[in-house]
Amino acid sequence: MFYNTISCVTKNNVAVVTLNRPEVMNALNTQMRAEITHAFRESGKSARAVVLTGSGRAFCSGQDLGDDANPVDIDLEQTLIDEYLPMLESISKCPVPTISAVNGAAAGAGANLALAADIVIGSESAYFMQAFTRIGLIPDAGGTYFLPRQMGQAKSMGAALFAEKIYSRQASDWGMIWESVKDEEFEAHWQSRAAHLAAGPTISYQYAKTAIRESFEHNELDQFEIEARFQGECGRTRDFKEGVAAFLDKRIPKFEGR
Repeated sequence: MFYNTISCVTKNNVAVVTLNRPEVMNALNTQMRAEITHAFRESGKSARAVVLTGSGRAFCSGQDLGDDANPVDIDLEQTLIDEYLPMLESISKCPVPTISAVNGAAAGAGANLALAADIVIGSESAYFMQAFTRIGLIPDAGGTYFLPRQMGQAKSMGAALFAEKIYSRQASDWGMIWESVKDEEFEAHWQSRAAHLAAGPTISYQYAKTAIRESFEHNELDQFEIEARFQGECGRTRDFKEGVAAFLDKRIPKFEGR
């Protein structure tokens, strides 16, 4: 598919989806949301890892308020259900590992778009901002779901109410993201991380992703039973046999994935 607002390039089993509206700091409009959804759904079928990043100086500045003549007339509820939910699910439910490589500002819905990925890596100069209360709204695009689970109620509440910038190093310290990387090392680092995941046992990755993401819905016993079932499935894969053989042979395993 030809994209107008993003690019999607797959190389060495890693698909890189790049938000490509740098003139508006990669703000999300209807077309971009649809294209992100399509790119993740399709890449999840063929690639072994998918990376989301931004072009220019920003990752994503959130909803494009200039996309409509009268932004206050937008049906926000319906837009979130019809456009944002499919986009976020295409990332969070992607069958292969996903990485958000946050290269710059991630504000509003752009911050929460980043948090939908399995792993979030931020450049040191990047920041996250729940900017919603600045225009009389609440965090959306999954913000009220992701934030409390990743950094607790106290930090989430402050992020939502004060709408201040949280730079990536602080975000990492608070548990919002996986890691913060120096700007000059950032691109090579996330590429290395993506290559590592793409070479890994993608079936076990998929089960691990599902078990962790759904764990808040289960009690301890239910979660243990889910672990046992998923582990049984992993134990029947060629990758498990290869992993054990490589461990015993003291060599690097060659995983096939799904």
